[in-house]
Amino acid sequence: MDFLLITIAGILVITGILGCIVPGIPGPPLSYAGILLLHFTRWGDLSTSLLIWLGVVTVVVTVVDYLLPIWATRKFGGSKRGVWGSVIGLIVGLFFAPVGIIVGPFLGAFIGEMTSRTNTSKALRSAAGSFIGFLLGTGAKFAVSGVILYYFVVELMRGVA
Repeated sequence: MDFLLITIAGILVITGILGCIVPGIPGPPLSYAGILLLHFTRWGDLSTSLLIWLGVVTVVVTVVDYLLPIWATRKFGGSKRGVWGSVIGLIVGLFFAPVGIIVGPFLGAFIGEMTSRTNTSKALRSAAGSFIGFLLGTGAKFAVSGVILYYFVVELMRGVA
């Protein structure tokens, strides 16, 4: 039974890392679910306080990831069209990965702003905000999922040794 749980946990942690860049896949929550599964095997012996802290950070990063691009786009003078353009650009960019994932939100925000009859410099500023928000959110998700992956590997190796 432990082998099955560890296998599922490993799949969740890896999918969590991938979910940091693929929209629609909740990266850190999947990674956290993986480490929780490991904890309930004979190989996982994580402290309760560590699990609580990882859970809290996972929730915070997940919420912030949705809000950061919106905040950054607005902070740089963007409108709702710019925000929606950024989201659509990210989804379309998936088909042109890995470059599309980075360029898509920027172009989407720019095009969204241009459809609202915004001048080019304001549209570029809004697109830059969207891009910065995307990078910050993705970086935060990678950091949390990376820490969870670290603890996953350390606990798994400790249990095997």
